[in-house]
Amino acid sequence: MPHVVVVGAGQAGSSLVVKLRNLGFEGKITLIGAENAPPYQRPPLSKKYLLGEMDLERLYLKPEAFYAENGITLRKGETVTGIEDGTVAIGDEALAYDHLVLTTGSTPRYLPAAIGGTLNGVYVVRSLADVDAMAPEFGLGKHVLIIGGGYIGLEAAAVAASKGLKVTLVEMADRILQRVACAQTSDYFRALHTSKGVKIIEGVGLDHLVGEGKVSGAKLADGTELDIDFAIVGVGIMPDIALAEAAGLKIENGIKTDAQGHTSIANIWAAGDCASFPYQGGRIRLESVPNAIEQAEVIAANIMGACKDYSAKPWFWSDQFDVKLQIAGLNTGYDDVISRIGDKDGMASFWYFKGDQLLAVDAMNDPRGYMIGKRIIEAGKTLPKEAAGNAETDLKPFM
Repeated sequence: MPHVVVVGAGQAGSSLVVKLRNLGFEGKITLIGAENAPPYQRPPLSKKYLLGEMDLERLYLKPEAFYAENGITLRKGETVTGIEDGTVAIGDEALAYDHLVLTTGSTPRYLPAAIGGTLNGVYVVRSLADVDAMAPEFGLGKHVLIIGGGYIGLEAAAVAASKGLKVTLVEMADRILQRVACAQTSDYFRALHTSKGVKIIEGVGLDHLVGEGKVSGAKLADGTELDIDFAIVGVGIMPDIALAEAAGLKIENGIKTDAQGHTSIANIWAAGDCASFPYQGGRIRLESVPNAIEQAEVIAANIMGACKDYSAKPWFWSDQFDVKLQIAGLNTGYDDVISRIGDKDGMASFWYFKGDQLLAVDAMNDPRGYMIGKRIIEAGKTLPKEAAGNAETDLKPFM
């Protein structure tokens, strides 16, 4: 009886084992996760869960009993330490597999110990344990320093401000969201956060944190000194490739896979944040829930013999205060941005073009604009810039 072992019990790992059973796979399935919780959603951690608006059980992707009921062995709180000769090592145990799928996800970037990164009261937002550890800090009137102006940092800032904390966010780049979005999107979210009382400092990095055991202050690169109660670090994530690298798998901005999800060893596959794959003549790695689900489900089908290529359709989202940002496409290589400002509070969208070709859209409180843009992009079509920039123009005919 064939045995599929999946290492990494996150969104990709859970999606893969569920899909295998839905496709009629009758062999053994083992899902191994380092955390003590069953597979759960990560996006709500820094939003509804931290706000206290979502119970723990609602985070779970499936009730824990689901796995046993469907013949899936869920091994929580266990770490795979090596891959060799068709087995994975878990402590002293060598667990044999016919197919191995690595869905190891990503790990947050931490501040170095030399600048105070190991002080108590310094947190990252990645796991359930991370959020549970920081939750008691969110007392009314406390001062939190957010280090990093990407989406994770901004989401954490929004939650903290909503709970009545004093919030300072520092971003060493010239503007927030500089790595991932156009200046117009940065301007939109800077104005939103500032209107809610968040102090944003751009173009200034952190020099070091200070404190005796627990963080109590920060010194910025320009000499500014801040008294703080705790800090949240949101300076990016890295693909978790340690296990794959030690096993000799090829690495290229993550675990290198082909279009079907195979790594450089045929019966080892990879999906989700940890995997890079072919895309439009190049190679990309996507850090998103939709990618984790869709890529994992393609691999499940391929384990069953489908021989199907994964065709990524990138889309993302972020919730901050009362704004839902929805992003379709990838803006890499854009040379023009067209603004479309709606007539409702907070409604706006920014359309990325390369020449006359639409690449991506950032839509704030504009679900219709997002959906139309997404369908145009996925169809490989475009639309006139004049139409994109005129809120009175119906975009539906361009789908």
